[in-house]
Amino acid sequence: MAAIKGVPHPFPYQGSKRQLASQIVACIPHRTYRLIEPFVGSGAITLATAYLHRTSRFVISDLHQPLITLWHSIIYDPDQLADRYEDLWNRQQGRQREFYDEVRVLFNQTHEPHYFLYLLARCVKAAVRYNAEGQFNNSPDNRRLGMRPKTMRRNILNSSQLLRGKLQVLCQDYRETLKTADSHDVVYLDPPYQGVTNSRDRRYYSGINFQTFVRTLEDLNSRQIRFIISYDGRTGSKVHGQLLPKHLELIHKEIKVGRSAQATLLGKEDTTVESLYLSRVLIERIGAIPAALTAAFSESLFIKT
Repeated sequence: MAAIKGVPHPFPYQGSKRQLASQIVACIPHRTYRLIEPFVGSGAITLATAYLHRTSRFVISDLHQPLITLWHSIIYDPDQLADRYEDLWNRQQGRQREFYDEVRVLFNQTHEPHYFLYLLARCVKAAVRYNAEGQFNNSPDNRRLGMRPKTMRRNILNSSQLLRGKLQVLCQDYRETLKTADSHDVVYLDPPYQGVTNSRDRRYYSGINFQTFVRTLEDLNSRQIRFIISYDGRTGSKVHGQLLPKHLELIHKEIKVGRSAQATLLGKEDTTVESLYLSRVLIERIGAIPAALTAAFSESLFIKT
């Protein structure tokens, strides 16, 4: 499944929905006033929505302060960020492994956005991981040097051009961000997947409580807020997490992403399938499930008691 051609991709990020953006953005009605993305990550859906002119205003937020600081630099100080990344990329030549460790130490001391950008460009699976002391501790992927400076600069500058003057950037809990949503908005929710944040291999999130998340969705329904959720899925016969409950009256679609990277390493044929949920008021607004989403997988379920 290919990403939308032309949409900038300023940094890699584990769980990014870049490859699924065409199916997800197809669910956002034309002339929507504002898109709200409370778990922004790589911002793939925000960037694709801006590129395709689906909305005119955007709100992105996340609890992870270094990520939000990086986004602020991308939007408001793109040239300096690109310059600093290029300097790091050039200085690593010939001693990539040692240099990565040095940058990781500097990031843990300062949380400067250019250090974080470099780590994301080179770390294993572009995954944000911290130890018990709050230190970024993911290792480098020694097979790659990270995005080339010229490509990185183009992606950063194009992202800034797409969003500058249209975007609010917040560092806060998703529930706080959602308090500002109204019936003219569309909310896209891509929370950390079940089983990821509460495992021994911890990411930066302390965990998204399932029941709290369900109550938040109940509140969005009661306020007639249109929303889209990416939440878990399955790989082969292995199901990741529980389905969202029927009383939320969500349309549930499965999108075939492709062969699992882990399965490929093990010589298996397991396919990764992502779950996508659409709120009832969103479907009422667009009239039907978009053809791009219907074609993505063969089965859809109307989850209702």
